Amino acid sequence: MQVLKGELAILMIIVIGRMGRAQPQSARDKLQPLVETSARRLAIAKQVALAKWDCQAPVEDAAREAQIIATAIKVGESRGLAPVDVSNFFRAQIEANKLVQHSLLAEWRRAGKAPPHPRVNLVNAVRAELDQLETALIVELADTADIRASAACPAETAKAIEKYLAAHKVEAGALQAIALNRARAATCTYE
Repeated sequence: MQVLKGELAILMIIVIGRMGRAQPQSARDKLQPLVETSARRLAIAKQVALAKWDCQAPVEDAAREAQIIATAIKVGESRGLAPVDVSNFFRAQIEANKLVQHSLLAEWRRAGKAPPHPRVNLVNAVRAELDQLETALIVELADTADIRASAACPAETAKAIEKYLAAHKVEAGALQAIALNRARAATCTYE
């Protein structure tokens, strides 16, 4: 009986020890934070569109886009990322955001009004939040560099997006899903 208790204690220690170890993450799980942050960035597109509606500003802002990409490249290089990869990724993020803005503004023009909302301060409030998300995206790009350079990247990214859409109950044809798919266009870097 004493031997059995000893063996049981050893078995318990082994099991508990293995439970504490992190299981290897799948490529999809490693890409999930990147997809989530990209989706959060896209969610802000409605606020940007409302701000542009309020002041009748155009969606296109080439100077701001160039600034975002230049800053992202600089920060990305400090994390070991290739400038062209960072530029392509952020250009896709910007294009996806503009897709949402154009769609919403067109919808509001057809309706003759935007939804009721408090005035949105694009420069002081929204851009600060976007800047934080862009910094997070750089970190996640660096954390997923190996996966993004693999041939499995397109399929794994699509699965990560599918997981996000299912978790947030977003239909595949919804504007948010379409924009997220557009945003992921330059996620993978393999040739």
